[in-house]
Amino acid sequence: MTDGGSRATAARDAHDDERYDATPFLPERGGLPAHRRAAADCRGCPLHRYATGTVFGRGPAHARLMLVGEQPGDREDQEGKAFVGPAGRLLSKALREAGIDEEDAYLTNAVKHFKFTEEPTRKRRIHKAPSPRETLACRPWLLAELRLVSPAVVVTLGATAGRALLGPSFRVGTDRGVPRPLPAQGPDGGSVDGVRVLPTVHPSAVLRAPDRKQMYEGLVADLRTAAGVLEDTVG
Repeated sequence: MTDGGSRATAARDAHDDERYDATPFLPERGGLPAHRRAAADCRGCPLHRYATGTVFGRGPAHARLMLVGEQPGDREDQEGKAFVGPAGRLLSKALREAGIDEEDAYLTNAVKHFKFTEEPTRKRRIHKAPSPRETLACRPWLLAELRLVSPAVVVTLGATAGRALLGPSFRVGTDRGVPRPLPAQGPDGGSVDGVRVLPTVHPSAVLRAPDRKQMYEGLVADLRTAAGVLEDTVG
């Protein structure tokens, strides 16, 4: 006997996954708390099937500084909080050295679910970079955070975050460390009034680097530049 209910559920899930678009899951109104609650039920791409849960951004609702990474890691997925794993600890240290109070910043990721592979010989799940399609599917959440927080400065950490806000031609190696107007995140063109974006490396890249000291110092230097841009926007 055919289970019509199960078949309908499978068809609905397949439709959700084929859509690759989180837009239908965003609330029509409300602030960050409403969006955080709604994001917990997001099925805008297949990544929701494998992650423990959605990892939404954290920080003050109207922070002047927003930091955008790639996606949650293993620890973030387990705890449901952005930047609490090894890369997050390194970022916290770099922010302190750059003179930035992490408690005043809003931290989030371009992709809200953890994408990973599993290896029998490894105890931890291994990070796998999200595809451009997955990043685009999750972009409505990031744009909602930008709109609601309305930061003065956005720091993109790594290639995925940079491309999510600056376009597919973005390259960390050539574009990092230079503040620029944040392009419009819609069909009308132009820039977002008053918002500056500064790209830099992702702290996880520092942890993997052969010359970790030099790369870490570069991250701190870029964050100091962001702090200077923040000071220039006061008043």
